Amino acid sequence: MVRDGFFYGLALAVVAAIVWHFTLSGGLTVIPVLLAMFFLWFFRDPSRTVPAGPGLIVSPADGKVEEAEWIETTAGGRLRVTIFLNVFDVHVNRVPVGGTVELVEFREGQFLNAMRPESSIHNEQTLITINTGEYSVSFKQIAGLLARRIVCNLKVGDRVERGQRMGLIKFGSRVDVLLPPEAKLAVKVGDRVKGGSSILAAMPGETA
Repeated sequence: MVRDGFFYGLALAVVAAIVWHFTLSGGLTVIPVLLAMFFLWFFRDPSRTVPAGPGLIVSPADGKVEEAEWIETTAGGRLRVTIFLNVFDVHVNRVPVGGTVELVEFREGQFLNAMRPESSIHNEQTLITINTGEYSVSFKQIAGLLARRIVCNLKVGDRVERGQRMGLIKFGSRVDVLLPPEAKLAVKVGDRVKGGSSILAAMPGETA
């Protein structure tokens, strides 16, 4: 479980104790108790089996694939995969590839509904780029209508492993993954993926 879950759960347990002490009302006390249980569940951090093999790019987040399309960036064409996380998904994010962190860029912004295409541009977000030595993969943690805090534990120069935990986005949110143009997509719109274990794409010609 993510540490935040214990903080929220403990705080609400204290609230429940106070409510019970002053009111002796089970109906009122059950509200903070249920909220405490929800937060303990929401901040769960299950173990994942990370697939082995050269050239694999795994999902950085749990959720549903909402878009898979070509876009133009300053570095040229990229295949963008958009994953939407609802409030019931695991919100711990993971590293899609092993390598060296080249960029960690936080940008303040709005809190539009993460389902809207413009949220990728206007919403608060953190952009991370990882260089594997052969190619680079970028991904964005994007805040949504309910998500008001992005946590990224990476910094430039860090060496990371595929599937490694790297942060989270609290409550509903979105993650965009920018894949190299030659990547072979392994998912389609509508698929549900799991962070660290679902393969998003594979690079052709990679050898162990």
